[in-house]
Amino acid sequence: MARPSLWVSSTALSCSGARAGGEGLGGESGSGSQSCVHVADFWDTAGQERFQSMHASYYHKAHACIMVFDVQRKITYKNLSTWYTELREFRPEIPCIVVANKIDADMKMTQKSFNFARKFSLPLYFVSAADGTNVVKLFNDAIRLAVSYKQNSRDFMDEVLQELENIDLKQEEEEEIPDKEQPGRIQSPSPS
Repeated sequence: MARPSLWVSSTALSCSGARAGGEGLGGESGSGSQSCVHVADFWDTAGQERFQSMHASYYHKAHACIMVFDVQRKITYKNLSTWYTELREFRPEIPCIVVANKIDADMKMTQKSFNFARKFSLPLYFVSAADGTNVVKLFNDAIRLAVSYKQNSRDFMDEVLQELENIDLKQEEEEEIPDKEQPGRIQSPSPS
């Protein structure tokens, strides 16, 4: 099975009140710091039909979604509803952003009304990946939405996943403590 492309990005965002030790999306923050770094994975299917139905595991830890259509290819806009339906099947609550790409080819597109975003009350961004128009803003806003969602999620599965992550982190921390320092561990005297 073909896999979507994976892009990993780190970005510094204002994180007032962030706790030390990685609040957010695997990020780091200093104690009392007003900014922190969040590492975000972006899965890019490039709208290819072979990803028409993505495996559920790609949605597993998603905290936000960016749905992009090409303003020059009507079919990509029509496919948004299929992707959105599938997204909501696996991740009913995560924030979603709709993106009209390639506005550099026809700036009049920024004056058009796209009903899909309005119908589902989703934010709509007009971008150009070619010349960079609104790309940084889009990704910063998406990361902010994802961090906010993760910190405030009321989704039962998110709570379960967070608990599993906490267990994994606790086990990693315990493995880093030398044997003689582990609480509750009895050391046998070494034979002389």
